[in-house]
Amino acid sequence: MNREAALNLLCEYVQSDSLRKHMLAVEAAMRHYAALLGGDADQFALAGLLHDFDYERWPNPPDHTREGAKILRQRGVEEEVIGAILSHADWNLDEYPRDRPIRKALFAVDELCGFITAAALVRPTRLEGMEPASIRKKMKTPSFAAAVKREDIVSGAELLGLPLDDHIRNCITALSSVAPELGLAARP
Repeated sequence: MNREAALNLLCEYVQSDSLRKHMLAVEAAMRHYAALLGGDADQFALAGLLHDFDYERWPNPPDHTREGAKILRQRGVEEEVIGAILSHADWNLDEYPRDRPIRKALFAVDELCGFITAAALVRPTRLEGMEPASIRKKMKTPSFAAAVKREDIVSGAELLGLPLDDHIRNCITALSSVAPELGLAARP
């Protein structure tokens, strides 16, 4: 599946602007990590772009990811991409462990992209000038972006074998590359 077809699928299934932007953010982070991990950039990006496309229709486990996987298989998406999407949900780990770079990366960037986005939205300069220290500080405030699992952010960095600051910096860099598309460019 090419990016255009993936975007069409995303738009068919996802109405929420914030969820669409989240998937675009994860796509950018996955493309960034493909370069760092020696992965296939198109596979990594596709997994990021489509990882939550079924969430609005099937938000509850285990339907979320599994119903989407059925649709992706019908549309001829590669099993490497589908396996990565399935592995980002804890309920699929017995069958789809996080044992490949694409699977590790998707788990590692998912929650962090959401957190960075939330932090950027409350800054006048958005992503511009954002540093890992400011993200770590916000992570200590449980009421800020309360739905984001901080333990997943930390364990994601560990899964990639990276210090947390390096992982945060990588994701900030990736999101900065698509900041206007995400609504995260500095305000004039």
